[in-house]
Amino acid sequence: MTQLPWHTKLVLALLAFLPAFFAIAALGTKFGIWSWQTGLLALTMGGGVILLGLTALAALISLIIGVRAKPRRNPVLAAAIIGLLIPGAVFVVFTSAGGTAEANPIHDISTDTGNPPAFSAETMAARAKAEANPINDYQTPLGKIALYQKAGVSPELAVKSHAQIITDRKDRPAPLPLGGASKAEGVTAVAAAMGAMGLTDIRPDAEAGTVEGVAETFWFGFKDDVVARVGDAQIDFRSVSRVGVSDLGANTARITELRSRTETLLGAASR
Repeated sequence: MTQLPWHTKLVLALLAFLPAFFAIAALGTKFGIWSWQTGLLALTMGGGVILLGLTALAALISLIIGVRAKPRRNPVLAAAIIGLLIPGAVFVVFTSAGGTAEANPIHDISTDTGNPPAFSAETMAARAKAEANPINDYQTPLGKIALYQKAGVSPELAVKSHAQIITDRKDRPAPLPLGGASKAEGVTAVAAAMGAMGLTDIRPDAEAGTVEGVAETFWFGFKDDVVARVGDAQIDFRSVSRVGVSDLGANTARITELRSRTETLLGAASR
């Protein structure tokens, strides 16, 4: 069997290294080997982009050499084309993530923007221990919040508050009416829904009418704190990321799913 040329071997080696590199960057963050800034910003968005560029460049050179070679060898050309397509696809994903971040400039979402559900002292202590983002007032413009000042928020967003941004969302999550269910049934349903979604450290408090839990992403292990406040007439939800500026829409999606699951459980309990 004819050996592959050096440039094809280089492309294949880089393609094999790509998933290992991104997995190490993510899992190293998850298991506390390095900070999320190192894993996400320095390694994934920094070194990862460089590695993707090098892979694409090597594939382009290999493709040119392969096209000029006589006779042309299909495995060489196929490896080069794959070496161009995979980095291109990843770049598209990165670009899409950038657009998603612009559409989701905050990481604290609630169904009640006037009086969002508050976290317990236990949750606040966990956030402090993790050096998490501070919990910000919903009425304060982003331009007056240190985190967004440091991130360089745009002038258009600088004058808007969390409440305004959430209210303007087309997919803004709404409170869940209790209907004929009791507060105790509401607490039970929320806790069960959180468990079904894979949240951990679920802490229902029937007396206070609250349920808290922690959501964690698979790869990077990013944690978001979730709280539901069960009132006499409705249930309000809140989900807040511990790190980062944008949540890429994760908190809105989580509240929407938690609300839907809770509604289903309450409906089943009333039958």
